[in-house]
Amino acid sequence: MKTDNLIDALTTQGYYVWDDFLTPFEVADLKEAIPEDQLQEARIGHRHTLQGNREIRGDLTLWLDPTMGEPIAQYFKKMEEIQQSLNQTLYLGLRDFETHFCRYPSGAYYKRHNDNARNQNRRKVTTVLYLNESWQPGDGGELLIYSREKPESDEVILSLPPKAGSMILFLSEDFPHEVLPTQKMRESITGWYLTERFL
Repeated sequence: MKTDNLIDALTTQGYYVWDDFLTPFEVADLKEAIPEDQLQEARIGHRHTLQGNREIRGDLTLWLDPTMGEPIAQYFKKMEEIQQSLNQTLYLGLRDFETHFCRYPSGAYYKRHNDNARNQNRRKVTTVLYLNESWQPGDGGELLIYSREKPESDEVILSLPPKAGSMILFLSEDFPHEVLPTQKMRESITGWYLTERFL
């Protein structure tokens, strides 16, 4: 797997959009492997402070693991290859990867937030893989990335439509971000490379 462009982009701007990370066939296989009957309402917070709050986010999620089927196992393998490359070139000390499937029903969103919970910095690199075929302008659900130089401002440096097969990777501690309200069902797989083992 060629990661030169990823390494360069993370070094210079802190994020990278990988347009064709998966083929349409790989996206379809991955979606088919998701056990949809296990989806749960997403929560915010950390450990004992976890709570549901539809005022902040309205998606359904399911934590993934390689035992859920070959397409998911192959996805984990690709992400492990990226982890090794990041460690070899950027010395990030990544030790694990956690990931979940996200489904936003029509009208759902996720307000502006950072991916590291308060006083927690084990998440180093965020990854979001999109699974939405035939996404059109006006369907909503764009990911907005805000300036890391002006984290308190409303300066948007990237508005990314959730196009199937594309992935964004960004430094988790650096970029506030949000998901705009979607006008139809929106699906993705969000993950984090961690500096601690995921237990």
